[in-house]
Amino acid sequence: MVAAGKLFVVVITVLIATISNSVSADPDMLQDVCVADLNSAVKMNGYACKANFSASDFFFAGLAKPQPTNNMLGSVITFADVMQIPGLNTLGVSMARLDFAPGGLNQPHTHQRATEMLFVLYGELDAGFITTANVLVSKTIKQGEIITFPRGLVHFQINNGKGPAAAIAGFNSQYPGRQNIATALFAATPPVSDSVLSKAFQISYQEVDAIKSKLAGES
Repeated sequence: MVAAGKLFVVVITVLIATISNSVSADPDMLQDVCVADLNSAVKMNGYACKANFSASDFFFAGLAKPQPTNNMLGSVITFADVMQIPGLNTLGVSMARLDFAPGGLNQPHTHQRATEMLFVLYGELDAGFITTANVLVSKTIKQGEIITFPRGLVHFQINNGKGPAAAIAGFNSQYPGRQNIATALFAATPPVSDSVLSKAFQISYQEVDAIKSKLAGES
């Protein structure tokens, strides 16, 4: 466990150093810090700067412990982005923790604003992304291993192991964004027409309605 802990610290340090260089997906910062004023009425690309800040604006303990995975998908994602850490505003980095029950799925989704690097804390995950040419790039990753998901491409992870699994993700954006594919199509507001979904997926209107009902609570 000590060795695993040291490996975790090293990998996270490398992740942060890698994604915070000049390839950041966000605009470059123009001052030392610009702590986000999340309550500001000013609309801009990012957030207005707070007049005053403290160490708490750069701190978050939410990734330290596993979170409950007793939901329909058997997984939970805890983000550490600018919404949790206002000090990340203009810095072009963020992280997340992913916890999986056995059989748990992080459903197919995209991050519109960031490339992702995923490091397995423990357990084993089957992970992959799909290119715009519809080529699946997949790999089984174990403790201490990393997989990368290019910006904007559909990707997923599933825990096909017998025990729980967890991973840490690093992003080159202060707010990567996330769009779940199934939820976007079947639980949009206003809803996507049944005729569109029926024809696209080659399923009946009844099957479309059943899926919409199932996903209604996730939108």
